[in-house]
Amino acid sequence: MSDSSIRFLLMLGLIGIVSGELSSTFYLTKCPTALLTIKAAVISAVNKEPRMGASLLRLHFHDCFVQGCDASVLLDDTSNFTGEKTAFPNVNSLRGFDVIDKIKSLVEFLCPGVVSCADIVAVAARDSVVALGGPSWSVQLGRRDSTTASLNIANSDLPGPTLDLNSLITSFSNKGFTSQELVALSGAHTIGKARCKLFRTRIFNESNIDSSFAKSLQGNCPSTGGDDNLSPLDVTTPNTFDNAYFKNLQSNKGLFHSDQELFNGGSTDSQVNTYSTNFATFRTDFANAMIKMGNLNPLTGSNGQIRTDCKKIN
Repeated sequence: MSDSSIRFLLMLGLIGIVSGELSSTFYLTKCPTALLTIKAAVISAVNKEPRMGASLLRLHFHDCFVQGCDASVLLDDTSNFTGEKTAFPNVNSLRGFDVIDKIKSLVEFLCPGVVSCADIVAVAARDSVVALGGPSWSVQLGRRDSTTASLNIANSDLPGPTLDLNSLITSFSNKGFTSQELVALSGAHTIGKARCKLFRTRIFNESNIDSSFAKSLQGNCPSTGGDDNLSPLDVTTPNTFDNAYFKNLQSNKGLFHSDQELFNGGSTDSQVNTYSTNFATFRTDFANAMIKMGNLNPLTGSNGQIRTDCKKIN
């Protein structure tokens, strides 16, 4: 087959590049106990602190939106590059690194040099959602780990809590997601907590917020000070992966400005209404969007490496 014929078939999607494909059975023979080991460690961490489930889910999101799902978010700064941990969306905020390190040490003991940090992050996100009552999905595996990170991309590409709806749609569209998938993925805010610093302006200055809800938050998040005081993103069931987040939006009880933008007279209102009344639809759409996110620009084949220590390149 000629080069031009191969290129044409690739464009049509009729053939794939085997080295660039992920597979749900990637570790079946290479490290058969890898997934069970990750799951047990995640369940232990979430049982100890339910918030860790949300933190591990967020870690996967913040990894994939910067350079793709390549574990770049885990790298410490070096003399050659500044890592992503000090980017504005991550500094003093991103958590779960210790859990990933613990899991990595366990799988390295079982199967040295086989399981990537990027795959651990992806699987841990899924297992965290399941541990808190959410849906499961088949995680595609075979990612390899990057040898660099990007502070600049982390600062520019990770959507922040003050974005308006158009900016959110653009941010997710830039990564290949529809507005429906934006709403589904935002449902991750049905678990976890946020720092006062990130929602203070909303609870003191915005009008599309339930007044009693705002007042209840102001006690723990004063107009000055208390930047790191925490409040749940879902005030109803903060440790359960359900659809209460969407019902809260309908009642103007979104914690972030960006949350409430999803239900504020705009194009995504109808999707919020759907998810608020149909948990099964939300579960399905969330799981499918997570699979899609996990496929963002993975390093496969001979690209990247399998880090021995997730914090640094080999």
